[in-house]
Amino acid sequence: MQALARERLENAGIDVTGALERFMGNGVLLERFLKKFLSDPNYEKLAAAVDAGDQENALTAAHTLKGVCGNLGMTELFDLTAKQVAAFRAGRWEDAIRFMPNISLAYGRVIDGIKGLE
Repeated sequence: MQALARERLENAGIDVTGALERFMGNGVLLERFLKKFLSDPNYEKLAAAVDAGDQENALTAAHTLKGVCGNLGMTELFDLTAKQVAAFRAGRWEDAIRFMPNISLAYGRVIDGIKGLE
C-alpha cells in the first residue's frame, strides 16, 4: 500500500495497520475490500430504518455495519455502531438514534477516504 493511500485512509479513521493484520499483510486485497464497502447497503438501511422507526431492521443494519467496520479497521465507525447496537439491544431507542449524527459524520469521512484511493 502506498504511503499516500495509507495516510489518506488513516486520516479517514481507518486503522490500516490493524486491518492489514487481518488481511495477512495483503494491501491490494484490503484496498479491494475497502472499495467494495462503497457499495455496502447497511448504512443506508440503518438510516432508513431509523427514519421509519423500524427498530428491528435498525438493529440488524447497525449490527451488520458494525461487523464490516470492525473487519476493515474503521475504528471510529465501529465504536459508534457498537454503542448504538448495545443501546438498541437494551431497548433504549432514543439513546440509539442519538448516535446517528456522529455515525453519519464518521461514515462520510470513511467514504471520502476510500474514494480517494480511486
